[in-house]
Amino acid sequence: MTNVKEKKKKNSLSAFSILMILLAIVCLFSVFLNGSPISSKIIDALDPERYGELVDTVKNGGTVAVQSAKLSDFVMAIPKGFQDASDLIIFIFGIGGFIGVMMSTGALEAGIYHLVGSMKGRESKLIVILMFLFSLGGTTYGMAEETIGFYPLITAAMVVAGFDTLVAAGTVLLGAGAGVLGSTINPFATGAAMSSLSAVGITPNATTVMIVGAILWLTTVAAVIFFVIKYAQKVKENRANTELTPSEIDEMNANYAQEKDQGLEFTGTHKAVLGVFAFSFVIMILSLISYADINFKGDEDAYLAAFGWSDFLTGAPLGSWYFAELGAWFILASIIIAIVARMGEKNFVDTFIAGAADLLSVALIIAVARGITVVMSATHLDFFILDRASQMLSGVPSFVFVPLSYLVYMLLSFLVPSTSGLAALSIPVMGPLASTLGFNPNIMIMIFCAACGLINFITPTSGVVMGGLAAARVEYSTYLKWVKKPFFVVMILNIIILSICMMIF
Repeated sequence: MTNVKEKKKKNSLSAFSILMILLAIVCLFSVFLNGSPISSKIIDALDPERYGELVDTVKNGGTVAVQSAKLSDFVMAIPKGFQDASDLIIFIFGIGGFIGVMMSTGALEAGIYHLVGSMKGRESKLIVILMFLFSLGGTTYGMAEETIGFYPLITAAMVVAGFDTLVAAGTVLLGAGAGVLGSTINPFATGAAMSSLSAVGITPNATTVMIVGAILWLTTVAAVIFFVIKYAQKVKENRANTELTPSEIDEMNANYAQEKDQGLEFTGTHKAVLGVFAFSFVIMILSLISYADINFKGDEDAYLAAFGWSDFLTGAPLGSWYFAELGAWFILASIIIAIVARMGEKNFVDTFIAGAADLLSVALIIAVARGITVVMSATHLDFFILDRASQMLSGVPSFVFVPLSYLVYMLLSFLVPSTSGLAALSIPVMGPLASTLGFNPNIMIMIFCAACGLINFITPTSGVVMGGLAAARVEYSTYLKWVKKPFFVVMILNIIILSICMMIF
């Protein structure tokens, strides 16, 4: 029996309950603030193609105000969340089936034992490598939702290596999150923010953005790697040092048995299956890089001339895939794995369905989280909070502008967990505000990225956080207690770096 110190059992709210409470709070706030006006300056800065009705209202002399949520908004939030996140849910079910098929071949289990065995005594290096690679995906193309498929794999590897599920969750979530926080060429963060800044007549400096982004990325990933490694070594030395609850420990032991033979045979078929598995994720990464924005500077014709040939599989060329295409790709990849492993048709179908069902709770959590965003948008609470935040920052002295802006963006990111959506909503207001006060609007872009990235370490309104923890079988309350130290360390580090950069650039 695993030597784990006795811990007092406590009941904690499920992810669903936490999200439903937040949904109810949002609805109540909208009722309380019903009719509160939103500055025309905020509406004027919005993209007319996306918010045409609101822009026209202001142009015609009307006023946009907070609207009270109705009972129907609360009741329909989850169905609308499903609709809004339908492509992501398709991806989750596709990759869930893919992982289920992969696990059933035995190749992954054999490969994990082989990897852990080859790194005997050097398991910590595995954490460093994985966290840096995840952060690289985060800083370049905003790797976030795409990580959900990795949680079952990384969790199995970490538990076999003698760590616990918190180490696995931290490796993926903090690793990728550190990269997104320090975005350099991420089209969904810095790309969307620079585009939004250009839309209001301010030319962004890509060099400044990339330099500051790289500094934030490398310092943050170093900090979180240090934290995860330190905790992992404590658990490795003695499993009693785990911060998991007794129920989580029981679930970990039940799902990732540690007494199996680590000399499991690693056959040629296993290697072939793992080859298909690795190739599947390589294609996923290549398909998400925004070549049109990065390589061709937005020249759609040049991009299509170079990559148009690759649309034969999904109808969309590499670089313009999204979650629906990825879902289809992993369904196809699971069929290829079944053929290589010589699985029977019935066995394949049953296994795929069971694998998809394993991630059903993840899909449900994401739908509820997205439902909160839907209600925020429908009631205009997001605009109201942005309006009041910009008014608060006007006229503040330079030494408090960066910290206050950072805190404002933490709040906005909690309410609007989509980086690209928040960029389109806020940068047309916050960028010119910084410029008017004599500050560098390019640093405001990085304040947005850093604060948004940090809050997405912990926010329950993010499907990445709640979905990832569900996939790793870690309770949100446990994770929140565990991550609070690196959260505040990174926050202070970010504010210091951004304040210095605001003075230098």
